[in-house]
Amino acid sequence: MSLFARPLLSVVLAGAALVVAGATVAADTPAKLLFGAKTTPAPLAARSIGAYARGCLAGAVALPINGPTWQVMRLSRNRNWGNPVLVRFLEGLASKAPAVGWNGLLVGDMSQPRGGPMASGHASHQVGLDADIWLTQMPPRLLSADEREKLSAVSMLAPDTLSVDPKKFTPAQFNIIRLTAQQPQVERIFVNRAIKKALCEEASGDRGWLSKVRPWWGHDFHFHVRIACPADSADCKPQAPPPAGDGCGAELQSWYAPPPPKPTKPAKPKPPAPEITLKDLPPACSEVLMMP
Repeated sequence: MSLFARPLLSVVLAGAALVVAGATVAADTPAKLLFGAKTTPAPLAARSIGAYARGCLAGAVALPINGPTWQVMRLSRNRNWGNPVLVRFLEGLASKAPAVGWNGLLVGDMSQPRGGPMASGHASHQVGLDADIWLTQMPPRLLSADEREKLSAVSMLAPDTLSVDPKKFTPAQFNIIRLTAQQPQVERIFVNRAIKKALCEEASGDRGWLSKVRPWWGHDFHFHVRIACPADSADCKPQAPPPAGDGCGAELQSWYAPPPPKPTKPAKPKPPAPEITLKDLPPACSEVLMMP
């Protein structure tokens, strides 16, 4: 029987091996395989454990796939799980969206049922406090399951990738990002550098919310929202506050700096980063993994 065909009832470190549900697997088994195999949440008190990019999630709840002002995308991934605080946040944000000209949220990846590393797509999203929100508005109808798998998100970038396309990145996109950043629970929002640039150029009045919006690679068809560690998650590792200021000056310009010249001699390729294994995660993640 496959390791992943039965519940993971126990996880025991045994030298160079792990004993998982009575089966022995290598201690260097990637944690993404162990957590990705779990299709249901751990029946424990809800809490986020560890860091956003190195942790897990107990007592997760699912964001319903349909709501009055949201729909969940890519259902086959089973990544619409989160800390209950995140689920309540998304439901509340979705309810406020129409007031700023946004029909509703198309929600992409949140976390796996027990958090932890994912096999594809993300380094973070491990503790149930991250969510991707498409920069495409929810249509005024219920999308089919097939549409949710195949519908493509739309890049906001102009062909030069240095700026946004004003036909795609409209005041509605500006408003939903600003609304999200203004929520007190939000720690970070990650967007493409061109989107950050557009926000800096268009923002007026109180610009304090811009400090939460950080440029990052990709993120041209969705924005990534991260909320703070909940008060009842003592093992959740908070992120340092963003730097002071709106991030629209030298920090943003650094994302547009020309690349360094290529070396005359080809650089020796760096070895790939080692896979995260269970021993690299907080000890409490073993309990999360072993629950039926």
